[in-house]
Amino acid sequence: MDTKTLAVVTTFATLTIVFNLSPLKFPAPYAPYLKYQVWEIPIVAAFLLYGVTVGVSIALINTAILFVVYPGELPTGPLYNLAAVISMLSGMLIAKMLTQRNPSKGGETLFAVSSTVLGIFLRVGIMTIVNWTFLRFQPPVGYGMPEGAILIALPLIAIFNTTLALYTIPLGHIVAKAVKLSVKIPK
Repeated sequence: MDTKTLAVVTTFATLTIVFNLSPLKFPAPYAPYLKYQVWEIPIVAAFLLYGVTVGVSIALINTAILFVVYPGELPTGPLYNLAAVISMLSGMLIAKMLTQRNPSKGGETLFAVSSTVLGIFLRVGIMTIVNWTFLRFQPPVGYGMPEGAILIALPLIAIFNTTLALYTIPLGHIVAKAVKLSVKIPK
């Protein structure tokens, strides 16, 4: 990683961690154990501005810091967060590859919409599998939930992942566009 990339990763990782550790958290009204936050927005913006390596690096740094400073109610919680972010970024990457094939059809708007849709789709799909698989285990891996409770929780978690990505990805696009207008971003 060159010095400029390292500076970008450091800056966006710091923003991500500050937002993650801030008291700016809102419990989901339908499942108060799930918290709406804004810490993923810098990851999405950096991913859009600088690519996969930078976005994933920031997500990994955030995960490592959370393990040390604040893993949450579940010691392996940062891994759940990482899976959610990586799956969402994967959907966005697929959208980028699809929209770059034919850049004249819809351009930036098409990419913003398709990255949101595919980001949500992959995040919800992968996190449903992750949660169904691991919530049944005792802490520190899961919550020791019985199958019936997991089946009740999965739709609520899917709603949470959908709504969180529904504001995170578009706001990430807005932040990336604002940064791009004010800073020269190398290709």
